[in-house]
Amino acid sequence: MGVKTTKRMKAILVIVLSTLLLLLYLCPFFMVVVNSLKTKVEIIKSPLALPIKYTIENYIDSFGTMKFTSAFFNSLIITVISVGIIIIFSSMLAYFLARWNWKINKIIFVILVVSMIIPFQALMIPFVKIYGGLNLLNSKWMLCFFYLGFGLSLATFMYQGFITGIPIELEEAAIIDGASSIQVFLKVILPLLKPTTITIAILDVLWIWNDFLLPSLVLVGEDQRTLPLSMFYFFGKYTSDYGMAMAALILTIIPIIIFYLLAQKQIIKGVIEGAIK
Repeated sequence: MGVKTTKRMKAILVIVLSTLLLLLYLCPFFMVVVNSLKTKVEIIKSPLALPIKYTIENYIDSFGTMKFTSAFFNSLIITVISVGIIIIFSSMLAYFLARWNWKINKIIFVILVVSMIIPFQALMIPFVKIYGGLNLLNSKWMLCFFYLGFGLSLATFMYQGFITGIPIELEEAAIIDGASSIQVFLKVILPLLKPTTITIAILDVLWIWNDFLLPSLVLVGEDQRTLPLSMFYFFGKYTSDYGMAMAALILTIIPIIIFYLLAQKQIIKGVIEGAIK
């Protein structure tokens, strides 16, 4: 068997395995879409079969039941503001930790790293007790503040590693030209952080948009609920409407798919630049 034949066989094998993995990955999503087009009786009777009669009633009913418009804008506001402040504060903190060699900087960095190890579940009870006692719950603005606290560590850690690799001569040249520290950060450092910023934005958008646990502790009122919280409408104590729940799930993930499609070029470009860096 020649070298070319061996390479061709390996390429075919890789394609076949990749196709199988893709189908395996898409199978659950396909079943959710299929069952969202069934009646409740059909889902219980034959969850793996195709619909006998396709219907979009689940989407219409779930859209109204979960108050999709209100929940969508709540999720959108919380996600955009939270991701924005995480990127701003973490990039500035990382720049401070990387460029100012103060003794306290090492302590701050160690605290940030250690905080990533502590699971949120260990903080839930004191979190609700303290902030509930201060009447700071049931506000999406406070939820954004909480996301800043929980997302700051990882983002700062990622930024700090990237900033360390940037030659300090670039900043010195800008300072010689008369730039202040803030101008150096905004006009020299921040544009170079674009690959890391895109990576952090992707991770945090997926995390915050799909998060259920933290909003369920903070947002008590129905008018403040996000899309994941609104999914609870379809699960009662004694019964569940799986058709409407799956339709609601599709409605919930559509905005993320649209976000990815619109930002696809920037995401791929950022990932490639980050890999090269």
